[in-house]
Amino acid sequence: MHIFTVAFLIAFAAHAVVQVWLAARQIRHVRMHRDRVPAEFAAAVSAADHGKAADYTVAKQKLAMVEILFDAAVILWLTLGGGIEAAGHWARSLGLSPLWTGMAEILAVLVALTVLALPFGAYRTFVLEQRFGFNRTTVPVFVADLLKAWALGAVLGSGATLVVLWVMSSAGKRWWLLAWAVWLAFSLLVTWAWPRLIAPLFNKFSPLDDPGLRARIDALLGRCGFHASGIYVMDGSRRSAHGNAYFTGLGREKRIVFFDTLLTSLTPVQVESVLAHELAHFKLRHVPKRLAGGAAMSLAGFALLGWLSRQAWFFTALGVSQPSNADALLLFVFVVPAFAWLLSPLIAAWSRRHEFEADAFAAQHSDGAELARALVGMYKDNASTLTPDPLYSAFHDSHPPPAARIERLLPKTAAATA
Repeated sequence: MHIFTVAFLIAFAAHAVVQVWLAARQIRHVRMHRDRVPAEFAAAVSAADHGKAADYTVAKQKLAMVEILFDAAVILWLTLGGGIEAAGHWARSLGLSPLWTGMAEILAVLVALTVLALPFGAYRTFVLEQRFGFNRTTVPVFVADLLKAWALGAVLGSGATLVVLWVMSSAGKRWWLLAWAVWLAFSLLVTWAWPRLIAPLFNKFSPLDDPGLRARIDALLGRCGFHASGIYVMDGSRRSAHGNAYFTGLGREKRIVFFDTLLTSLTPVQVESVLAHELAHFKLRHVPKRLAGGAAMSLAGFALLGWLSRQAWFFTALGVSQPSNADALLLFVFVVPAFAWLLSPLIAAWSRRHEFEADAFAAQHSDGAELARALVGMYKDNASTLTPDPLYSAFHDSHPPPAARIERLLPKTAAATA
């Protein structure tokens, strides 16, 4: 057995074991605190709501554990089990050009993965979310969303992949640098196009028609010197009872989007405070920092791919006897996460730091006490656990634990109003 095969199996097993262990810790910790609402939330969250959030979290983690083990089996089948090798043989039997042979191989693998993941998506929507009263998606809407997503993936994803495969075969040893530039440009294009061209394919976006709330938001934008191309309400209630708000787009195409479910559960001043938090990510340059961080990581990834694609052992150690550019892409996507997962706590910690900074900004430019109340209401309405396991949170949560977030926010509010 090749030494890289052993290294991959050890790293892969460690990743799967740690993921299952963290999920089990989360289940145990949440169950342990199920029957007692944390003191800082006792006035706003009932014991019944707290218990529902705990049960919802446990149910999601149980499903996640099954998915972790299932995905592990699928990846082993694709790599050491010969799945990618078989896809390559099938694609070559079609008699196409090398470029389209590689595209056919990648599409075959992606179609297989899509079909295998479909039962989990259906179960999550129609069983788990339905059980806890969140699902509002009908079967026709679910199917329509799938078809649209597949069509978009076929058009956008296939186009980008074809260009990368062409660059790999024609741009020499430094192909990975040009491929990275192409991928980065594609990612930025999709980010720019998302609010105007892509998101409306799935949801209806209507201009905010509440004059009082619009005036409050315009005043906040003016105080912060921020421009948005529009303020919209999304029909999130068509699919789910969960609520949220976000900014989307780049440059002059930045849009403010509220879920309609959020607007029905928060007061105008709470909506303003939540918006101030989201706005902070732009004003504090979190968005360009994250884009730059993502670009740097993808550059490192393409550089590593460029080196690995020239190493015969990389292919033979992972079950591929006739290497191709498509094989290099597929193996890289499935194998590298087994080694890169150790970066997860660092990335999550960076994101949580940004969330704390955005809360502080919101407390300064809006009403921090109302932001705290809004967050508690959103935790309750979305059945988010108030008692996550600290170690699980360190690996998985891009937002701070609820108690830590409220604890940091309230002192800043008190200082601001003193």
